[in-house]
Amino acid sequence: MSHPLLPVLRRARVVPVIRTSTAAHAITACAWLREAGFTVLELTLTTPDAVAIIRELAGEPGLTVGAGTVPDAAAAEACLTAGARFLVTPWVDPEVIRLARAAGAAAMPGAMTPTEIRAALAAGADVVKIFPASSAGGPGHVKAVRAVFPQAVFCPTGGVDAGNAPAYLAAGAAFVGIGGKLVDEARIAAGDKPAIMRAAHEALGIEQA
Repeated sequence: MSHPLLPVLRRARVVPVIRTSTAAHAITACAWLREAGFTVLELTLTTPDAVAIIRELAGEPGLTVGAGTVPDAAAAEACLTAGARFLVTPWVDPEVIRLARAAGAAAMPGAMTPTEIRAALAAGADVVKIFPASSAGGPGHVKAVRAVFPQAVFCPTGGVDAGNAPAYLAAGAAFVGIGGKLVDEARIAAGDKPAIMRAAHEALGIEQA
């Protein structure tokens, strides 16, 4: 049975991956992306005070917040307690997957090869994050593993942008994760809200395959 959060993620098509060097920039990015129309956000734990930001955002109605780059079980528990609705890891950690599922959150471990994807699914992954997507072979790689795992839910991340996202969706991705231009920290630091809003609207305009 699929996780109840999956329809929300599929409808979103794009999950912004927020990874900044300061908490202030992350808070600004979240505010601007929300204003642009995003209702799903992933905040990576490499961002300072990420758990506190997740806790604050999790209380906002109409917003689905997840934690990214979750390194271990202790971090997973902190994020879940803060209200994270999904946990994303760059690798397969069965304990993080178990904790997510026990809390009713979606588990999204990272994998690249068929062996890793199988391990992720065997451990109970709700979504497999194909990472790093661009260096793994791009949309062609997603299409190839989709043929082997037709029932798996894939979210490519890493090198994905508004320009190539439609190709990933057409290749069989359920949705994609985008950082880069969408969360360009230099522009955020410069207060260039129009540039971030343009990138956000471009990403929101991506059509589902």
